Amino acid sequence: MAPEIMQPSNQSQNDKNIIHRVSTNKLDDNHNYNHANGNGKVEAENSHEVFKPKIRWPDFIVQLSLHIGFLYGLYYLIALKAKFYTYIWFFVLIYVTGLGITAGAHRLWSHRSYKAKLPLRVLLLIFFTIAGQRDAYTWAHDHRIHHKYSETDSDPHNAKRGFFFAHVGWLFLTPHPDVVEKRKSIDMRDLQADPLLMWQKKYYPPLFALLVIFFPTIVPYYFWNEDLWISFWTAFVCRFVTVLNIAFFVNSVAHMYGTKPYDKKIMPVENLAVAITAMGEGWHNYHHVFPYDYKTGEFGGWQGYKFNITTAHIDFFAKIGWAYDRKYASAEMIARKVAKSGDGSHFLSHEEAHKTSIYGYGDKDLEIEDAKALENLKE
Repeated sequence: MAPEIMQPSNQSQNDKNIIHRVSTNKLDDNHNYNHANGNGKVEAENSHEVFKPKIRWPDFIVQLSLHIGFLYGLYYLIALKAKFYTYIWFFVLIYVTGLGITAGAHRLWSHRSYKAKLPLRVLLLIFFTIAGQRDAYTWAHDHRIHHKYSETDSDPHNAKRGFFFAHVGWLFLTPHPDVVEKRKSIDMRDLQADPLLMWQKKYYPPLFALLVIFFPTIVPYYFWNEDLWISFWTAFVCRFVTVLNIAFFVNSVAHMYGTKPYDKKIMPVENLAVAITAMGEGWHNYHHVFPYDYKTGEFGGWQGYKFNITTAHIDFFAKIGWAYDRKYASAEMIARKVAKSGDGSHFLSHEEAHKTSIYGYGDKDLEIEDAKALENLKE
């Protein structure tokens, strides 16, 4: 779920036209949308050579240094070297940046599972920027590819290549050629039409320096006289790597260890531990079957909603009018999928298997019956 670090990378159509799909365009290498071939398909080059990934040493050194720095910052926290308010600041930053990832880059911009008014979009973009996981446009681009081509060579963090690769290796190994090719096939014009996201993408390097490094470090130093050295290693490095690895757990753990109530033929699973740490993102088997559901799980919210904190926040923002058009799968849609392909842990099973290969709301391959149902199920 988390992209590379420090790499700079409005919905333009009426949502009611989602059944009418655009299939004659493709993205260039700079994530711009251009005209494709006549049948709208992007053909990968035929090659008999076995792909051998290479280590991108600058990225590897950055990751290694950050994780060593994480241990150094963790020492200050465990040894009680930091001031009391620095601990509070540490957890506040993890919480709000996590919300920027889950409610912002993931559910809003990657999957278009709900709409947000300008104040909420600005707030989520600020939170997401502090998280430091690249600009929101590039994050959403790779995440749509992950859903569309999950567990194939076209998946940026293909879990079939092992736990380590899915967790962190994909950040410093050269991507498979199919990943590079498929980046041209995902429609990103809805996000390209969003001036807020394009502004963040354009100015991401200085925003990273200001909001990811300087701001978290200077607040403890200025407001409660924390040692600047301790503040840097705890509020920036340790906090930054903590959030990074929580996001990594969705790519690795939530694709390997758990149950598959909705589709037993795909790798994503339901994992309670990831759901707790990642604010509701651990119900991953459901999410890959219904990526347009704003809850990313069958349940969501504070009460009886199985640790889905992000959904509770979206519901709150809906009550004050900042979030709207929340899309979700109906009980009938869920039952149909469970009966077709569940592993039995949802108390239903069936021999027939089905795999949903869509990135979210608006994907041209969304089943027509589901698309029609979604139009009547927005809140």
